[in-house]
Amino acid sequence: MIYLDHAAATPMDGDVLAAMQPYFSDVFYNPSATYLPAKQAREALEAARGRVAHWLGVRPSEVLFTAGGTEGNNLAIAGVMANFPNCSVTVSAIEHDSVLEPADTFNCTVTLTTEQGRVDLDDLRSKIADQTVLVSVMYANNEVGTIQPLRQIASLLEEIRIERRRQGNQIPLYFHTDACQVANYLNLHVARLGVDLMTLNGGKIYGPKQTGVLYVSSHVQLSPIIRGGGQERGLRSGTENVAGAVGFAAALDKAQSMRHDESRRLSELQNRAFHLLSQIIPAANINGSLKQRLPNNIHLTLPRYDNERLLLQLESQGILAAAGSACSASNEEPSHVLRAMGISDQDAQSSLRITMGRTTTAQDIEKFVTVLTEITRSK
Repeated sequence: MIYLDHAAATPMDGDVLAAMQPYFSDVFYNPSATYLPAKQAREALEAARGRVAHWLGVRPSEVLFTAGGTEGNNLAIAGVMANFPNCSVTVSAIEHDSVLEPADTFNCTVTLTTEQGRVDLDDLRSKIADQTVLVSVMYANNEVGTIQPLRQIASLLEEIRIERRRQGNQIPLYFHTDACQVANYLNLHVARLGVDLMTLNGGKIYGPKQTGVLYVSSHVQLSPIIRGGGQERGLRSGTENVAGAVGFAAALDKAQSMRHDESRRLSELQNRAFHLLSQIIPAANINGSLKQRLPNNIHLTLPRYDNERLLLQLESQGILAAAGSACSASNEEPSHVLRAMGISDQDAQSSLRITMGRTTTAQDIEKFVTVLTEITRSK
């Protein structure tokens, strides 16, 4: 099989699995226990937290371990809004459902995007009211791969904060980003990005599924959505998943250490795919920004072709791909991301998402284009 759906899930890296192994059986203790063997588990947990903090450029106390991106996004949105019930949240129209749905339970405004899937900064400014306490814009989109201008958004929010202080408005303005798709390819230093909260997901970086991190700046007022034992600074109760935390940290170490080389390699494959598609299947339209884009993402529309049928035909030839987000694969509604970009529902249902990974080769991409060409010509 040629696997081209790395945005949905990545295989566990062997080094990550090896790092986790002792904490399944030998060092199985509850890290909150007081006896000496449990302290070894606690030390491993805190060492993992410190390694994650290193890549984000933050204090270890600002790193919360979660059970993945969905929980992290829900905690960021609901955890902030619980402290400001009379305030509002602003999100982009192309966010993952784990941001859109919790945001929709509060006073929420949605900002527009361009045809390339980039947030419209002028529209964002107009949507931020005096009572807005939280803005959430993803680092890069999980469907079309478009990278968002986080630094520009952060500068805009700082201008608004300064103006609020002049006017005596004491409501804070926090900036959250869902960075689940980017850790393999982009820098995560939060000070450079200007964000106050950041969500990461282990299942996207060759680590264990149901692991993740939410970075929460020390100045953010956040309430828990899971209560009980008071773990993770009281913000995420439940016995800590030591093996998961160790695995997440090991996966993040490897992802960030090799991101430059891997980005360069995949960019070459991406450019090769774009060239082949333009030459062999000229009717194919590439969606999203061509310049501000994750290097592993190829999102295309084949007008008048049903994407479900295309995916079945590709699978019959040993190629696994996707029509969009795996989390909404069972939903027959056209992609809300493509709608927000101005793509018609008909074209959205003729679109494919190809996402490459560490095992993807030039031969894989050439085979994909060859098979897709045969399928479209045989219609």
